[in-house]
Amino acid sequence: MIQNPQGPDMADPDATALDRLYATVASRRGADPATSYTAKLLAAGTARIAKKLGEEAIETVIEAIRRDPKALVAESADLLYHLMVLWADAGVAPTDVWAALEKRQGMSGIAEKASRPPA
Repeated sequence: MIQNPQGPDMADPDATALDRLYATVASRRGADPATSYTAKLLAAGTARIAKKLGEEAIETVIEAIRRDPKALVAESADLLYHLMVLWADAGVAPTDVWAALEKRQGMSGIAEKASRPPA
């Protein structure tokens, strides 16, 4: 298990960090791309953001296969950050995703996939 990077006396981080991260990402819309990586990504557009998300997903998979927990944690954080940038670009709020997850609670993955309309 990875220890809390803030030290043993700090409260354990939780999923509310994702809501705070999204708020920070959303606040960077329209900021100066010269001083904000997030603003630079948002200004580059959806295709660039999606490409970067894909790169981070691949790096996350590689670290999982390597079985390197510290590197997996770092890549997972990068992946989640870039996902939040993509959501902000698309106008998707984390609460939209949380609601979709709640609807799936208690439903098997097989049943959930079967309930989707055909593609």
